Amino acid sequence: MSAPADFQELQDLYSKVLRDLARNPVHRGRLENATASARGDNPMCGDRVDLSLMVADGAITEAMFQGRGCEISQASAALLTELVRGKSPAEARALGEAVARLARGEEVSGDAPELERLAILSVVKKFPSRVKCATLAWRALDAALAGVKETSSE
Repeated sequence: MSAPADFQELQDLYSKVLRDLARNPVHRGRLENATASARGDNPMCGDRVDLSLMVADGAITEAMFQGRGCEISQASAALLTELVRGKSPAEARALGEAVARLARGEEVSGDAPELERLAILSVVKKFPSRVKCATLAWRALDAALAGVKETSSE
């Protein structure tokens, strides 16, 4: 049984947006004077994300990443660096929790515009092995904010 045409069109659109985010990230690089940083590593597939943050006055003022891996992991990292700027660590962690729920196919409530932007990552719900790809950068965010330098998703 094939998926309805509108569902397939939506998946195609998400694929194009994910591809563009992965190939043309705005905030790729390393912050020289980062106040928090961590590496997320998925040894099963080779995805890696090095996240660097500048946290000042209770907010994330800068976020950048370097990495390698599949389009999903790199697009998710690009979204993270875009969406956590100006957020408190608690707000940024809440976005990470939303990503994990979306990736697992669970409902996420709220009307924050960031949730609409993150909904693109819900395409991995049909592929459980890709949930780790979508959440890798967000686990690195948690680690960086906790002062841990490396996290692994074995």
